[in-house]
Amino acid sequence: MIPYGRQDITEADIDAVTAVLRSDFLTQGPVVPRFEAAVAAQCRVPHALAVNSATSALHLACLALGLGPGDVLWTSPITFVASANCALYCGASVDFVDIDPATYNLCPRALEAKLIAAKAAGRLPKVVVPVHLAGQSPDMAAIRALADRYGFHVIEDASHAIGATYLGAPVGDCRYSDITIFSFHPVKIITTGEGGMALTRDPALAARMELLRSHGITRDPALMSHAPDGPWYYQQIALGYNYRMTEIQAALGLSQMARLGDYVARRRALARRYDARLEGLPLRIPFQHDDGSSAWHLYIVRLDPALDHLAVFEALRAAGIGVNLHYIPVHTQPCYAAMGFAPGDFPEALRYYAGAISLPLYPGLTDAMQDEVIAALRRAVTP
Repeated sequence: MIPYGRQDITEADIDAVTAVLRSDFLTQGPVVPRFEAAVAAQCRVPHALAVNSATSALHLACLALGLGPGDVLWTSPITFVASANCALYCGASVDFVDIDPATYNLCPRALEAKLIAAKAAGRLPKVVVPVHLAGQSPDMAAIRALADRYGFHVIEDASHAIGATYLGAPVGDCRYSDITIFSFHPVKIITTGEGGMALTRDPALAARMELLRSHGITRDPALMSHAPDGPWYYQQIALGYNYRMTEIQAALGLSQMARLGDYVARRRALARRYDARLEGLPLRIPFQHDDGSSAWHLYIVRLDPALDHLAVFEALRAAGIGVNLHYIPVHTQPCYAAMGFAPGDFPEALRYYAGAISLPLYPGLTDAMQDEVIAALRRAVTP
């Protein structure tokens, strides 16, 4: 089976992890800050905080921005459920903004229309979470302009997009957002096994997330309610969580960062090969806006509506091609349907779901393997 995504682990990665296992520190040591510094330098942003998953990073970002009961978070319905669940963790409510029919990212025009109606109803969102689906940035400049006009915070869920660019700068520089989130799950651009990172330009937000990722505990006397009892002393000054990244994970991530450029370049080359070789088939290849360059976490095709989506998917799986679907619209999940969402509430998302298939795309995919994928797809969509 050729999977849709797969990690790439080298001897250098193994050596980096082994070095940590032989060191004095497995959890909180010097490697996590080095990994944070490497990502911060890549993204040209002053603050980067490593955590145990992107889901944890989203939760911390919402907490740092003060999201809570009575507030509303808006996000895209075409995303992994964590982009919405982070609001529920904070006791807030969730709503969705339909996708752009070309990029499949949150649509700024739909966002503006929904904001106008929400302002009239006195129910504006506190946080909006645009998702960089497949590694391509949404129109963040337009979203930032709306944030300034309507007074909401922006968290970029860029879980797919480390190594991508937008308007000539790296995704993650937080020019248009309060906080940006990356994921380092094994199928993402680089991996730490499980892991994530939150980036920001705001030192106060960085300090708040740093406190909350480690139980809300501080050893800084300046933050304590009274002078320390002794050198052993610490205080819990907020309800935090154990969201720390280990030294083992950080060592793997730091080693992988050395190959980030190569990984993204290979993904882009594979995407170009797909573009050229899928021409003429009854499907739509991914649209790429000229305002940036994708990190190409996923290569998503949209089948012609006349094709049987399930039949094509099953034919590819039967041929040994591990295709997938990213994503089932979040608002159709039973958890969210129970909140009152109906499948037809976001029609572009539903149309997307009716024909989307993610083809294999990862640095270890050879040209010969990709040709096998293309041949199987051609057979599956040709009468």
